[in-house]
Amino acid sequence: MDSDPEAALEHAKYAKAKASRVPIVREALGLVAYHAGNWSEALSELRAVRRMTRSDDHIAIIADAERALGRPERALDLAKEADTAKLAKATQVELAIVAAGARRDLGQLDAAVVSLQGADLKAEKRDPWSARLFYAYADNLAAAGREDEAVRWFLNSAEADAEDETDAAERAAELANGPADAEKAAEKAAEAKVAEPKAAEPETTEKVAEPKAVEQDAEKAAEEKDTEATDE
Repeated sequence: MDSDPEAALEHAKYAKAKASRVPIVREALGLVAYHAGNWSEALSELRAVRRMTRSDDHIAIIADAERALGRPERALDLAKEADTAKLAKATQVELAIVAAGARRDLGQLDAAVVSLQGADLKAEKRDPWSARLFYAYADNLAAAGREDEAVRWFLNSAEADAEDETDAAERAAELANGPADAEKAAEKAAEAKVAEPKAAEPETTEKVAEPKAVEQDAEKAAEEKDTEATDE
């Protein structure tokens, strides 16, 4: 799926054409469409699965697709409607992350931060969802202008991210160094690129000098012939 999402999407569509009433087939198409960034199709298929199975297993993905389509209010409504007690813990956390992102989309920055606070938000936690939760919390802190706290939680996320699934360490470094250092690094890189052609100038000068030496030799030979003719 990750290596060729478009091909996976075509295979899933073919399977749906053969077995459109089988929930697992519709589920596969919905998930593949989601990973391919085809939000509308993902939403349509996973809604169908929800109706067919009466299950909210994919409620977080459905809400995230709504958010991706520019409908954060609908994402929040889904989060409120869901019976979280019946959801797997991982789904609960993912839904909370999506809901926080929807609040941020609506400009509710402080509410987004507060909504992720709870028993799972402890730096020493190492649950399967800890890295993503810490990252989302740090991301919302950064959006709210609380950069020092954001750096700390990005670092917490990096430490919890045993599979290196996030760029938490890079985000922490970026915030810690600040835009000024980033600009200096860019300027140094630009200077290095401009300086590269200068190293080739001596070679060019030598090549240009060669024709002049030939001309001087030719003039000298001509003068010698004139002198010989005069002597005769």
